[in-house]
Amino acid sequence: MPRFAANISLLFSELPYLDRFDAAAEAGFKAVEILFPYDEPAKDTRRALIANGLELVLINAPPPNYTGGRPGYAAQPDMAERFRYDMRRVLRYCEALQPGKVHVMSGPAEGDAARACFVENLQYLADLAPKQQFTIEPLNPHDQPGYFLNDYGLAADILDAVDRPNLGLQYDCYHAARIHGDALQVWRDHGHRASHVQISMPPDRSAPAANGPVNFATLFAAMTDTGYDGWVSAEYHPKGRTAATLGWMRQFGG
Repeated sequence: MPRFAANISLLFSELPYLDRFDAAAEAGFKAVEILFPYDEPAKDTRRALIANGLELVLINAPPPNYTGGRPGYAAQPDMAERFRYDMRRVLRYCEALQPGKVHVMSGPAEGDAARACFVENLQYLADLAPKQQFTIEPLNPHDQPGYFLNDYGLAADILDAVDRPNLGLQYDCYHAARIHGDALQVWRDHGHRASHVQISMPPDRSAPAANGPVNFATLFAAMTDTGYDGWVSAEYHPKGRTAATLGWMRQFGG
């Protein structure tokens, strides 16, 4: 049976940030993820987690590049020094927030130099914080044009090259479907590498449902068959108030 978490950067976004923790707990979630928690004092986020008995399962890194670039620059050779500097800040947040996973974003890049930079940065980070778990996630070119990590085969290649036990695959059925067409087949091919899962319905990143391009009942069964027992985070854009879109939690057994 899946263990569902709420991405409170997208879900409950009709509420102020700190109120979303209360709403997630009231809706029955036992865990949350936050895309970029860096604009809020870590102590406030930690207090909200503890007050609601919530586990923080994932944050993204590095922090947004406020110099003008898009979030993520782990595969940009000219940003290597900035990456290492900013990741030390991320690890300070990890000490305070204790996230289960940190998703390391490659950013837009291409070519052999980008691949080498990404591998080297990931090895550096994994060795710097061996007790922290990290993930990488392919993002589709429709939403993130030019993003370096844009294919699950490439993600497998990067994971093999980095070869660190605290780095795993972040599987998102929305991106898998948008990249490769068949999210279930992507799981069958690469799910054994997954250490974190996110769900939403393509092509508009809406709430999971019984009918649509992704058969969630079959996908969850395949996850069970693979032995995946980690969190499954709902990362979708609610149509209306979030509480009215949560019927899928009962339907799929969370």
